[in-house]
Amino acid sequence: MKLLSRLRTVVQYTVTYACITHCTFEYVGDLVLCKGPSMEPTLFSDNVLLTERLSKYWRSYKSGDIIIAVSPVNAGQFICKRIVAVSGEQVLTQKPNPIETEFRVKPKELPISKAAAALAKEEKPSMVTDYVPRGHVWVEGDNKDNSSDSRYYGPIPLGLVRSRVLCRIWPLSDLTGL
Repeated sequence: MKLLSRLRTVVQYTVTYACITHCTFEYVGDLVLCKGPSMEPTLFSDNVLLTERLSKYWRSYKSGDIIIAVSPVNAGQFICKRIVAVSGEQVLTQKPNPIETEFRVKPKELPISKAAAALAKEEKPSMVTDYVPRGHVWVEGDNKDNSSDSRYYGPIPLGLVRSRVLCRIWPLSDLTGL
């Protein structure tokens, strides 16, 4: 009888702890492990971030906030990006080069006369003006040369935003608020 009573107590504490933990991570905030170079030099791979989900109820997201969101191109993946513009704001951005330009023949590989013609024809990056629609945010990585962000997939709905980053907690030597 004493064993069953002890087992029941352990199960009650375990279920209570699991419920509190779930509610905390789902509604208050959580810890996120960063992977990838898109936010360098602000955040690096294997940084652990403390995030929160409560402030969205009394404070809207602002430009400069770093957020964790569901990827608009792969729903099973989360992205960490900086908000550049919010609903109604204008965005002037350089469209990234299409992947086809990565595999073009370089001018130095061509004969001299063709190289001069290729350099003259080389296109300048196109700047595009866009407005962020209502209920969306425009996000970009701090490492613009190595980031897949709103320049590729456009503004993301606020419904995909999971949380806002408060601070980096690992490595301890880089403990900072963001």
